[in-house]
Amino acid sequence: MEINLLLRLVIAHLLTDFVLQPKSWVTDREQKKGKSSKLYIHVIITTIVAYLFSGLYDNLVIPLVIFSTHLFIDYIKSKTNKDKFSYFIADQLAHLLVIVILWLSIENIWVNILPFKAQLFSNTKFWVVSAGYLFVSWPLGIIIGKATQKWRDQISREKEKLTLNKSDDITEENQTPALPEITKTTEEQELGLASAGKWIGICERILILTFVLMAQYTAIGFLMTAKSILRFSEKEANTQLKTEYVLVGTLVSFASSAMIGVLINLLLK
Repeated sequence: MEINLLLRLVIAHLLTDFVLQPKSWVTDREQKKGKSSKLYIHVIITTIVAYLFSGLYDNLVIPLVIFSTHLFIDYIKSKTNKDKFSYFIADQLAHLLVIVILWLSIENIWVNILPFKAQLFSNTKFWVVSAGYLFVSWPLGIIIGKATQKWRDQISREKEKLTLNKSDDITEENQTPALPEITKTTEEQELGLASAGKWIGICERILILTFVLMAQYTAIGFLMTAKSILRFSEKEANTQLKTEYVLVGTLVSFASSAMIGVLINLLLK
């Protein structure tokens, strides 16, 4: 299977979409939508670079497909919410999908797709490993979250007690309260931390499973050492509770991911 053409087209896309496209062009496209001249300049440059990198100068299908699809995808992207990361990922996946389909058509590799699909569906090793990665990403995170819920509730209760005690002290001493700071509410802070912790947990469990499947156990030690660098501010009175909560969650996450990796290795033998 010849992949040189695919690599050249992907490199051409990366160059034109990230290196050769100034931020001002993106801003102009987002503001003026389909009336942006920078949109058409970018698409023309993308088409020319892809055509030159392809090396197939007698094949006019390549510039035609790249020009029409890139213009359509970027126009749709300009009319969506520009601040959402999900739209950016969808935009890039759409461009890459066009490139892959174009490559498959030019190289006439479609005839190999059905045999590969049949082989993939009958490959037990692939499905066992896929199930393992799927489980350690979201389902295992939900299980760990439910198992440690009581400690999160305890931290919240302690934080509320500290807040009430500070309010009582200020009232008793007749102190003039300081100007209110513009901060997030406790609920908003916990929501942000929960979201960040979710993605950190997903990444670390995927890494642990990968290291176990590759028998790179030393790397697990380095990852645990890096995670132990996490520290909480000493100004908070409930630092010990938070530290213990993070340690429990981390150890449960690491241990469960490692055990799943060991189980997968046993099933594959």
